Amino acid sequence: MPLPATDNLGQSRLAETLLAGAAAEGSASHPYVGSGELRDGAGAISNLADAIHHLCLLHGRLPGVIDLALERSPIEAMAWMMSATAAFAEERALLTRLVVAAPPLPSTPGQAECEAAVLAQRHALEMLATSERAGCAMGAALALMLDWHVVRGVLNLAADRLGVTAEPCRLPTRAAIGDFASRVAPQLERAVGFGAGQLFHQQRGLWDLLECREQARR
Repeated sequence: MPLPATDNLGQSRLAETLLAGAAAEGSASHPYVGSGELRDGAGAISNLADAIHHLCLLHGRLPGVIDLALERSPIEAMAWMMSATAAFAEERALLTRLVVAAPPLPSTPGQAECEAAVLAQRHALEMLATSERAGCAMGAALALMLDWHVVRGVLNLAADRLGVTAEPCRLPTRAAIGDFASRVAPQLERAVGFGAGQLFHQQRGLWDLLECREQARR
């Protein structure tokens, strides 16, 4: 499963698909992420706490999506993926610090159903990250890296509100992820794209859930 060189890094069909998917299908375009209810409304601190607790439920466990995808990556991608795994470990640690500093999970109607929904999402992510289809797990990992740059904006906001120090995110940049995607073997492109699309869908589903919880509390 080679990662061939390319003369047009960051501009391959797969790179364009991943970057466009992150912008249109993931957290970036979800209305709740940029809403006043989450960022500066009267209940913002409670809503941020809700987001932090649920993000930790989904991504705070070890091994996570990127860790599992590392085990299924082609040998040529190992060093790059190992670096991303180490960077996401720092993001996981930040999530843990924020959960400790945040108010308790806000009381919300339908809490049991919400927990079941997040557990189902976590199971879906584990299935993606352990898929035997070559490229699927790596696609999910790349999508999470792209989407996390938006999530990190929310975490930074929460850190400011809670007095928690948040070091700069060391995950690969969008450009670096695009460059990496441009070196994925053509036979893996469809599987990588599928895994990425499913990850974006799950991330967006989490924000749907958080938005519904905010509305229920109101």
